[in-house]
Amino acid sequence: MTILPRRRSPQQPGNDGEWSTLALIGTLVATLAVLYLAKQIFIPFAFALTLSFVLTPPATWLQRIHLGRIPSVMIVMVALVASTGGVSWMVANQLIEVADHLPAYSENIHNKIQGIRAPATGALGRAEKSVAAIGKELAGTDTPGPGRGRRATATTANPLPVEVVTPEPSPLVYLGNLTKPFLVPIGMFGFVLILTVFILIKREDLRNRLLRLVGVGQLHATTQALDDATQRISRYLVLQFLVNALMGVAIAAGLSAIGVPYAALWGVIAALLRLVPYVGILSAAILPFALSLAVFDGWLRPALVLLLFFVLEMIVGNFVEPWLYGAHTGISSLGLLVSAIFWTLLWGVPGLILSTPLTVCVVVLGRYVPQLSFLHIALGDQDVLTTEIQLYQRLLAMDHDEARAVVDQFLKDRPLLDLYEQVVIPALMLAEQERHRGTLEPAREEFVFLCLNEIVAELAEQPEESPKTGHPGRVFLIPAKDAADETSGALFAQLLEREGFAVISFPAGSLSELAMLEPSTDDVICVSALPPFALSAAAKLCTQLRARYPKVRIMAGIWGFPEGREQVLRRLEKSTNMTVATSLAQAMEQTANVPVAI
Repeated sequence: MTILPRRRSPQQPGNDGEWSTLALIGTLVATLAVLYLAKQIFIPFAFALTLSFVLTPPATWLQRIHLGRIPSVMIVMVALVASTGGVSWMVANQLIEVADHLPAYSENIHNKIQGIRAPATGALGRAEKSVAAIGKELAGTDTPGPGRGRRATATTANPLPVEVVTPEPSPLVYLGNLTKPFLVPIGMFGFVLILTVFILIKREDLRNRLLRLVGVGQLHATTQALDDATQRISRYLVLQFLVNALMGVAIAAGLSAIGVPYAALWGVIAALLRLVPYVGILSAAILPFALSLAVFDGWLRPALVLLLFFVLEMIVGNFVEPWLYGAHTGISSLGLLVSAIFWTLLWGVPGLILSTPLTVCVVVLGRYVPQLSFLHIALGDQDVLTTEIQLYQRLLAMDHDEARAVVDQFLKDRPLLDLYEQVVIPALMLAEQERHRGTLEPAREEFVFLCLNEIVAELAEQPEESPKTGHPGRVFLIPAKDAADETSGALFAQLLEREGFAVISFPAGSLSELAMLEPSTDDVICVSALPPFALSAAAKLCTQLRARYPKVRIMAGIWGFPEGREQVLRRLEKSTNMTVATSLAQAMEQTANVPVAI
């Protein structure tokens, strides 16, 4: 009895990829919902995990000198709390001292405020009075009419005074109002410290549990992901500390040169507030700018304070940090900005502070989980398009300048042979594939080959590093079929000419012109072919050439032939009694010693 396969019902989806895509979208939406709704739990845990990356190296060092796990963690945590408290106490005392000295500058502050106001005379003063008069007229506050004035006078003749008396708060209420704004941050800080201690003491146990949850089958990938994320986050935190410290020193030095009092204090505050990306530096600039307004006469030095913060932040934020953080975290500059916006919308200011470490975890997850690879592509700093695809895309866009820019960028640190072998020939193969599928319009096809030929001709005009000696015999280069074979042959011809070979190139189907030159045994006939579509044409042409010139050396250049199909090339060599090269480098090496046909 034959059992026929069960037909899929019309209600069932025919593509499992659709289900996997929907499942992935649903999982991401559910994850975002959980992160948002449970942010009061996840935010302290994320801070504690980030802090553990900073404290693990010193705790491990203390443990190596035989202090034990718990004493090492306790020493590190006490040092952290003491340093945090010391810095906070110093900054608070300095700010109180600044506030105590502000009354001494009250007259200067008053003059600045008066200077901002518009003068009572002149064009600005007249304009101000005119606008005020028009505003009163529109609001109906002119001199009221006779009847309206009498009614208003009658109703407001003897108004009763009303006084709201607020009772004096008790000492407990006053103390509660004073400490209320600090309770939530202090509670959050304490919760983070408790979680950090737990993570540091139980870090191996937590790691093993995570590995067990993921599964033993994914042990290698999970281990790589954990190591990768740990290294990236640790490097980022160390670099951030160094950059912020140097930024604080530069700001303190600049403010001291301008003459702003308490320059060291503002440098410390700037270094601390820069932990909040983008927003922190703006907050750090407000206090020294306000103090400069109070201390100095005129506007020059306050403007210099703003200019100092602006220039330093532009240099560090746009050049230093993208270079350092992008190279060591694997996140692009645009990815850092997008992630900061995303995590701020999700978690507020804590999300902005944690945006880079959290995004590092997301990028690493996208690197090692195939279903989430789009995250690594969207946020990572690696080139998502290879050089040959970039070149071909610019050719499809009919943009000669950017196509040439891709070529020039590749040639900065790579030789011409690598450019032709790894970039131009693969781009030609992409064009051939689309042309044979019928998806390449004639206008774009013409531009692709015309632009590539122009680029090759321009590169041929570049001076050679050292002149090459001549070689005996000539090299006759014949394309197997079409324009792609002709262009790839031109690449090989140019490389041969740079090595001192005498090269004569022919268009496709020019065997009669070749016969006029009478090839001899010292010459080489090379057939240029771009697989897979020109392979049969190359075999046919080589058979004809072998029949006409049985004693001449013949070689077929099958450029970019896919690996794993060497048997096809061996059969071609045996059937036509010739040599086959699959790369430009191999073809150049074999051109000088192609065996004579027997």
